[in-house]
Amino acid sequence: MAEIDPYACLKLENQICFPLYACSKEVVRKYKPFLDELDLTYTQYITMMVLWDKKQMNVKEIGKCLYLDSGTLTPLLKKLESKGYITRHRSKEDERNLLIKITPEGEALKERAVAVPAQMGKCFDLDPKEAKLLYDLMYKLLDTFHTEE
Repeated sequence: MAEIDPYACLKLENQICFPLYACSKEVVRKYKPFLDELDLTYTQYITMMVLWDKKQMNVKEIGKCLYLDSGTLTPLLKKLESKGYITRHRSKEDERNLLIKITPEGEALKERAVAVPAQMGKCFDLDPKEAKLLYDLMYKLLDTFHTEE
């Protein structure tokens, strides 16, 4: 009878977290040359994606969409503001509420960014069915974490 290794759970190949971490790191690395052309980091890019869609949101709403806290978003938003892509202003109804609004320059950046998803699609060896399955599984996992809060 084979002996059960009590430390098998500590082997890297038995961890779901490692391939998630490594893939995330590699995906961001693949984005870098495309985003360098836009003078954006990956987190700036996904923030702009949210704002291209919604036009104006408060910091808390952006954080919820991106799974980022205000400590991460604040310097990122300041940088996007310094580039002229967004404005930040306090809500008249509630001074604690910081509103983020896309500028015309930020909207114009959207035209340059529209090619990035197709460029990134060429970096992966997944057929559309596999990509959809991976997408669904990743969001299922994110939803699990989100409901624990």
